[in-house]
Amino acid sequence: MPTLNEEEGIAECIDRIKNALVDIGVYGEIIVSDDSTDRTPEIAREMGAIVVNPDGKGYGYAYQYAFEHARGEFIAIGDADCTYDFEELPKLYDLVANGDADMAMGSRLEGKILPGSMPKLHQYVGNPLLTKFLNVFYGAGVSDAHSGMRVFTQDALATMDCETTGMEFASEMIMEAGARGLTIEEVPITYHARAGEAKLDSFRDGWRHVKFMLENAPGYLFSVPGFVLGTFGLLLMGLAFFHVSLGGFTPGAHSMMAGSLLTLVGYQIASMGVFATITTNPIRKPEDRVTTWITNNLRLEQGATLGTIIFGAGAAYGAVLFGQWASSGFSQLPLLMADVVALTAVVLGIQIVFGSFFLSAIAE
Repeated sequence: MPTLNEEEGIAECIDRIKNALVDIGVYGEIIVSDDSTDRTPEIAREMGAIVVNPDGKGYGYAYQYAFEHARGEFIAIGDADCTYDFEELPKLYDLVANGDADMAMGSRLEGKILPGSMPKLHQYVGNPLLTKFLNVFYGAGVSDAHSGMRVFTQDALATMDCETTGMEFASEMIMEAGARGLTIEEVPITYHARAGEAKLDSFRDGWRHVKFMLENAPGYLFSVPGFVLGTFGLLLMGLAFFHVSLGGFTPGAHSMMAGSLLTLVGYQIASMGVFATITTNPIRKPEDRVTTWITNNLRLEQGATLGTIIFGAGAAYGAVLFGQWASSGFSQLPLLMADVVALTAVVLGIQIVFGSFFLSAIAE
């Protein structure tokens, strides 16, 4: 248990943990990772807990520090504010001990949330939304991704290899477990009102979770939006250039310019997915075929050649248009849509060439 001034709840939590250990029928140790200025550590020691004092700050760091001192084959974690009833631990332990799960979690959203224990914003917006993100991005398949009551094996802990030190540690565990193919199971639990003062900052800590999830899923953050925008842009340009009507609507010059913008922006965003994959080693790497092929196979020479061809085609087309303009005594301008096609190809070719050099530089 990580503790920061939890003297109002620590004793009850330890009592309930002891009852759970008797119910399970195993020997265990209670480790309190403490950074308090009140009587929390004294109370914990008096009740037989092992108290360790992390040499760094943060919710995640407190857990990481405690894990280094844990000797058991199985590890259970939870908050020391009485929100979790540790007498429900046997339900989670059985799933892991029987080999049905690498990590078992207590689901508050599938269980019972007592009045006053969770703000409505968290219950109906924050937790469900963050859980949805984790399930879509990392295939976690859970109902309550930010439940703090969990049981897992030492082997699972080593496999997850978590590194974060802040509140996003709770998300990282699920992200790593999902990305590495570990089995996660849930059981409904009852969530109680906390004892003592709340430490959570809803918006700041919620944003840290979202930011961490997105940064470690460049496929969803960059690649997918980039390909969608780029494909739609090229389609729009094609419809406008060939005057194809859709439901009575015929795209014109303005549609052509919008398509050009979407094409260039789409390429730029999608390329960031490739750069992020190579430089950051994200938890969930992009799985689309294009990004995967580029990161595994594309070389400087291939990218530079492709960019040069696209640039050359655009420049050549532009030269033809300029020649037509010049032959008219500079009195008859070429069609605007043709100009946009040529300019788009020139800019896209330049981006690909220099992007290939940048990709080569960061991949070294």
